[in-house]
Amino acid sequence: MSDRLINVFSTVLGVDSADLSDETSPENCDGWDSLAAMNLVAALEESFGVHLTTREIMKMASIGLARATLQSKGVDI
Repeated sequence: MSDRLINVFSTVLGVDSADLSDETSPENCDGWDSLAAMNLVAALEESFGVHLTTREIMKMASIGLARATLQSKGVDI
C-alpha cells in the first residue's frame, strides 16, 4: 500500500521512500533543510488540499508529527 505522505516527503527531499518513516526528521535526514521545509509545506498544502498555519508548520518536526497535524485537519492518510 502506498503512503501518500511518505511519497510527498520522498519527492521533495529527493530521498527514496524506503528510507523514510514517521521518525524521519531534519535531525536524521540530510536533505531536510530550511529550504526543503518551505517546499514541504507548499507540497503538503497542494497534495492534501489544506492550509497550514504557522503554528501547525512549527509542530511538524518529523513525518509522524506532520501526519498527526494533517489527520487533525481531517486528511485521511
